[in-house]
Amino acid sequence: MERLWAPWRMEYIDKVNEPKECIFCVDNPSEEEMFERLILVVEDLYVIIMNKFPYNTGHLLIAPRRHVGDFLDLTEEEGKALFEGTRKSIEVLKKVMKPHGFNVGLNLGKVAGAGIVDHLHVHVVPRWNGDTNFMPVVGETKVMPQLLKELYPRLKEAFDKLRGK
Repeated sequence: MERLWAPWRMEYIDKVNEPKECIFCVDNPSEEEMFERLILVVEDLYVIIMNKFPYNTGHLLIAPRRHVGDFLDLTEEEGKALFEGTRKSIEVLKKVMKPHGFNVGLNLGKVAGAGIVDHLHVHVVPRWNGDTNFMPVVGETKVMPQLLKELYPRLKEAFDKLRGK
C-alpha cells in the first residue's frame, strides 16, 4: 500500500470538534495576524481570505464583515460589496495564477455543504485544464502544488495594487 503523507491536515482534524471563533470576523488585524490567518483584504463591508483547506490552489473565500448566515439578511449594500469582492478575487487570480476557469458559489446551510453555517461566504476556486486526475477520483486525495504561505505574498501584493495601496 502506498502512503501519501499530509501532516498539515492534522490541524483541521484536531480542531474539527472544538468550538471555533468565526474565521471571517476580523477587527483591524495586524500584518502578522493577516499573514497567519491568510487574510488578503479587509474592507468596510467584506473580507477576502485564502481557504486553509482549499479545493484547489488559490481557493479564496469572500464574506461580509457583518456576522450573517442567511443570504436574505444581507443588506443591498452588503450584497453589492460581496459581489465586488468576488469580482476582485477573480481579477487577481487571473493575473497571478492564470487559471482556465473558475468555480464560484455559496453553500447556504449545513445540508448544502456549508462548513461555516453562521457566516455566509462566497467560494472562488480557480480551475485549470487537467487539474482533476486519478488522485482525487480514485485515491480520494487532492495534491496541492503550492504551499499557502508561499502563495499568500503574491496574492496580497496583487490585491494591494488593485486597491491602490
